[in-house]
Amino acid sequence: MISIRFIRTVQLGIKSLLLHKLRSGLTMLGIIFGVCSVISMLAIGEGASYEAQESIKKLGSNNIIIRSVKPPDQEREGSSGFVLEYGLTYNDARRLKNTISGVWRVLPKRIIRENVRFGTANIPCQIIGTYSFLPEVGGLQVVAGRFLTATDERYQNNVCAITTSLASRLFPYQNPLDQAIKIAGVYYQVIGLVQEQSTADKRPQTGDIEGQPLDSNVYVPLSTSIARFGETLIRRTQGSFSAERIELHEITIQLIDTDAVEVADPEVKWALSKFHDQIDYEVIVPLELLRQAEQTKRIFNIVLGSIAAISLLVGGIGIMNIMLATVTERTREIGIRRALGAKKQDIVTQFLIETVVLSVGGGLIGVLIGIITPIIVEHFSDMKTIITFSSVVLAFGISGAIGIIFGIYPASSAADLDPIEALRHE
Repeated sequence: MISIRFIRTVQLGIKSLLLHKLRSGLTMLGIIFGVCSVISMLAIGEGASYEAQESIKKLGSNNIIIRSVKPPDQEREGSSGFVLEYGLTYNDARRLKNTISGVWRVLPKRIIRENVRFGTANIPCQIIGTYSFLPEVGGLQVVAGRFLTATDERYQNNVCAITTSLASRLFPYQNPLDQAIKIAGVYYQVIGLVQEQSTADKRPQTGDIEGQPLDSNVYVPLSTSIARFGETLIRRTQGSFSAERIELHEITIQLIDTDAVEVADPEVKWALSKFHDQIDYEVIVPLELLRQAEQTKRIFNIVLGSIAAISLLVGGIGIMNIMLATVTERTREIGIRRALGAKKQDIVTQFLIETVVLSVGGGLIGVLIGIITPIIVEHFSDMKTIITFSSVVLAFGISGAIGIIFGIYPASSAADLDPIEALRHE
C-alpha cells in the first residue's frame, strides 16, 4: 500500500506548483510543444507515406511496367520534319508473353492525344487503345455500364469507356451511357464509365499536355486505335511539323505472384536490350518502388521524430533549470523540513513529484493538441494525416521519462543540502 508519508509528500509537491501557477505553466510549454510536434509531424509523415505507397500499389505489386521513351539523341530531331521511330513494338509484347517466366497476362497500350467533341464541348484527352482486362491489371474501377470486351477488339468496334471526370465535363446534364462522342472525325459510342487515380505517371510520352487534366481518358479497343489513328503520330506547330512512329506506348506484364516479379525483372531487361539498338524504353517495377517507399518512410519517421524529440529535450532542460532555481528559492524550507525529521528520500521524492507532474501534465496537454493539429491540417488542406497509437504512446512516454531524468539532479541537489546551513539561508 502507498504510505501516508508518500501521499503527504505528493500533496506538498502539487501544492508547491500551484503556488506559482504562471511559472509552472510556462515551464510546461516546452513539454507541450515537444509532445505536440512529435505526434503532428509523425502523423503528417505517415499520411504522406501512405499516399505514396497507395499510388504505387495501384500500379500493381505483381506487375512490371515498360514504357516507350524518346532517346536523348532524338530529342533534337523532333522539329526537323523527319519521322522518328522508337519505342515498344507488338513483337516486344508477344516476345515477353512467350519467353518470360511466371507471366499471367500482357497488357499493351497505345496513347494518342486528341480532342473529344460532344455538342459544343471540345476537350483535349488521352485516347488509350488497350485490351478488355485493363481493369484487373491496372486497378481501374468500372462504375457504370461495362468496359471493353474481346468482341470489341475482334471486330474493331467504335466503342469507348470514359473516365468520370471527362463524363462530368462532356455530359454535365445527361446520362453519358450510349451517347456518341466524336474523335478525329469518327463517332464512338460510350459504353461505360471508369474511375481512376490521377497521377503524373499517367502522362503520355508525346504531346503537349501542360495545363490539361491527367484523368480525361478515353479507352478504346487496341485494334480500333490502330485502324483509326494509324501508327504515325503527327504534331503540327507554326510553320513546321514533327512525326513519330510508336507502335506501343506501354506494356504491362502481370505475373502470377510477387516472387515471380523478382525472377522476371532481369529477364525482361535482357530481352528488351537484345532487340533494341537504343534505350527507347524504361522499366518500372512497382514492387521495388514500394520497398523503396517503405524504406523512405522509416527514414522519414526517424528524421521527423528526431527533430521533434529535440523540442522535448529543450523542454526537459527548461524543467531542470526551473527546478534548480526553485531549490535555491526554497533552501530555508528544505532546512526546516529536515530539522522536523524529513529524510533525504522525502526531499528527493517531493522534487521528483513536482517535475513529473510538470512533464506528465504537459504531456497530456501536448497529446490533446497533437491529435487536434493533424485533423485541422487535413481539414484545411489536401494533405492526408494518419495519427498512430504508437506515436501517441511514444511521445507521452518520453515526456514522463524526461520528468524523471531531468528531475533527478535538482532533487538530489535539494536533498544534499546541509540542514544547518539551509536554516541559516536568507
